Amino acid sequence: MVDRLSAAACEVVTETSEIGPNEVGPNADVSLTTSGRAAPYDARMNLKLNVRWICGALIVAMSAWVLHSFVQALLAACVAAVASWPLYRRFRARIPSRIPRAAVAFAFTAVMTLFVMAPVVFALGALAVEAREMLLELASAEKQGIAAPFFAWTHRAEPAAYLGYAQMLGQFMVRHLFLVAFAILVLFFLYQKGDTIGRDLRRLLRHRIGDRADAYVMVATRAVRASVNSMLVVALFDGFAAGIAYYLTGVPHAALWAAITGTLALVPFLGYAAVAAVALRLAIIGATSSAMLALVLGAAVILCGDKMVRPVVAGDGTHLAFVWILMGCIGGFEVLGFVGLVVGPVALALTREMWLQRVRELAPGARSRTPRAAPRPARKAASGLAS
Repeated sequence: MVDRLSAAACEVVTETSEIGPNEVGPNADVSLTTSGRAAPYDARMNLKLNVRWICGALIVAMSAWVLHSFVQALLAACVAAVASWPLYRRFRARIPSRIPRAAVAFAFTAVMTLFVMAPVVFALGALAVEAREMLLELASAEKQGIAAPFFAWTHRAEPAAYLGYAQMLGQFMVRHLFLVAFAILVLFFLYQKGDTIGRDLRRLLRHRIGDRADAYVMVATRAVRASVNSMLVVALFDGFAAGIAYYLTGVPHAALWAAITGTLALVPFLGYAAVAAVALRLAIIGATSSAMLALVLGAAVILCGDKMVRPVVAGDGTHLAFVWILMGCIGGFEVLGFVGLVVGPVALALTREMWLQRVRELAPGARSRTPRAAPRPARKAASGLAS
């Protein structure tokens, strides 16, 4: 009798041990999937994840909607911070450690503001002065019949149209001054917290897209700096070369017009407007041959800057052909304004990198030929805004 009871107890223990931790009896109210996992549990987890993602997407959409008016200012500050971060690190290394980081960031922000804004303000002021003198010369040349077509157009215009143009110009200037002020404020914040922001951004990208995150960050950083360098080099080249051409052709205030030409040459093909204005000014005062010579020489300078200098400087960093750099600059300027001159080529450079990465993955034998991920850089080099 004892032996029979012991055998029955062993059978019960054996049957109980064969039941998995996720399995339930036939009287339970939970249905089982083929994998042995409770279906309502999976449904609750999926619902919880969906609700979390929906709430996160709504918060991000709300934040984007609130900040949509400051997109250009934020992008301009980020571009300036990434492009000038190596200079900021050298500047910070030369400052004594007892000086607070906020003071160092404020000083470098002031230097960058003067370096970037001073030439633009000077060129715009010179353009306003030259426009005023040109209008006076048009008024004096009306008696000779040279400016008759211009004045015929102005006489047909309504006074209300001039007020509308003035109001639009005033609103345009106020809005962009407002954006510039916010861009400078964000730039100061990026200089102050750039190390933390860069480290957190790299960690987030590695978590989301894996080891390729470092490659994408390096491509974007290199493209940003190459685009900014190309703009500065083209502006300096066109300014100096156009100044020499204007001086040789006898343009009044050649230095001012050279500064205007260099500033407008930051945007592809916009430097031709300055050259045309110079030729028009010479034609108004009766120097027709000098006007034609200035037009030809100035157009040649702008052509060399856009077709030769810009692709050489920007192509080394973006690895894009000239036509893609040109389309990226013009398309970015159309969508985002001045900051689009940098964002456009950067977006195309990232698209090229993702395309090449995908092609390498799909190529036969890609596993054997794919190089291993580069080792992570040192802690100091990994910090900062893609330093």
